[in-house]
Amino acid sequence: MIKNRLIGPFTQLVTMDNLPLKGSVHDNQLEIIPNGGVVVCEGKIVKTGNFDELGIEFGDRNTVIDYIDNEMVAIPGMIDPHTHICWAGSRANDYSLRLAGKSYLEIALGGGGIGDTVEKTRLASTTELEASLTERAKNYLRNGVTTIEVKSGYCLNTEGELKLLEVIGKVNKKLAVDLIPTCLAAHIKPSDFHGNPSEYLKSIINELLPEIKRRNLSARTDIFIDSGAFTIAEAREYLNVAKAMGFDLVVHGDQFTTGGVALACELNARSVDHLDMTKEGDIQLLAASGVIPVVLPGSSLGLGNPFAPARKLLDAGCSLAIGSDWNPGSAPMGDLLLQTALLGIFEKMTMAESLAGITFRAAMALGLTDRGILKKGLLGDIAGFPVSDYREIIYHQGSLNPSVVWKRGEKGIF
Repeated sequence: MIKNRLIGPFTQLVTMDNLPLKGSVHDNQLEIIPNGGVVVCEGKIVKTGNFDELGIEFGDRNTVIDYIDNEMVAIPGMIDPHTHICWAGSRANDYSLRLAGKSYLEIALGGGGIGDTVEKTRLASTTELEASLTERAKNYLRNGVTTIEVKSGYCLNTEGELKLLEVIGKVNKKLAVDLIPTCLAAHIKPSDFHGNPSEYLKSIINELLPEIKRRNLSARTDIFIDSGAFTIAEAREYLNVAKAMGFDLVVHGDQFTTGGVALACELNARSVDHLDMTKEGDIQLLAASGVIPVVLPGSSLGLGNPFAPARKLLDAGCSLAIGSDWNPGSAPMGDLLLQTALLGIFEKMTMAESLAGITFRAAMALGLTDRGILKKGLLGDIAGFPVSDYREIIYHQGSLNPSVVWKRGEKGIF
């Protein structure tokens, strides 16, 4: 017989329910249930509310109780909507050069950058890639991140990109955490491709994307629009074809130069990510669109650049999701909560806005409507922090980790 699982009592249950997808959010808008409980069955939430009342309603032999006997605040399992965590090798040399004053583009032109990781990842075995991805994903889950977007983009040929997406799929099947694969074969034109960037993109369209569809390896495709990557015109042609093939569109835009936001809005992309250089006009375009802006404070920290204009985006009526951009080059930290806390203090974001950016707004950046909020019918993904006040989570600036994580209602250190 299928059993319900009653989890609680939580000192505070922060549901993230009944909040707007777009615009600013004040802390007093948060729904906080004191002495809260969550009932989960078959991975989904049946009901939230007062723990004692839920105990009376569901307190029969078909209910098991995960009883919490210390102070704990629960939030939805966190969601990282932008990572590159399937790679091999290290770019510590790049980082040392950056500290010595070299720019991202100068390092790339000198043989470092994405091309260096491509070389190492192509040489790595499937076993090696699975092991490293597994460890990074487990680290996320221990830290309360229960859904992770993972991009390919570090092989940049048909065989290698398929290898990366297959690895992401295999690790997804064996771990409790959810990995959402994205094809980023349009990261840069690889140095060994004998043709121009437009011809490289056509090779992706003709050779790689149909095979991804056939094997059901990803429903999303991303492209890097910037100096040293692809132009607006090249990206427009590529994304239009990918959209016609049924892929959700994602744009790496406005990291070093502008233009990516406008194209993302033109094509109604799912999200546009980075936004470090986004100006007022493009902010207004985003506010009027359904595109989710994803800001990446980890990249700003890794490169020593200013943060994306999160406060301006929110005040203009945009949504705002926050991703770590965990990658071996520009964002090697991989700590979503720490980065969120730092972004919040520099951009003067409320705690509610910060939490929204790594829960339900991040879910929408991935096109996921079944998580990011603790409410009936959604996934029982919960991060429990050993405090009595939800404000402690952001206040500790990433040094406070969850003491317990539930994935689809199952408790564990996974």
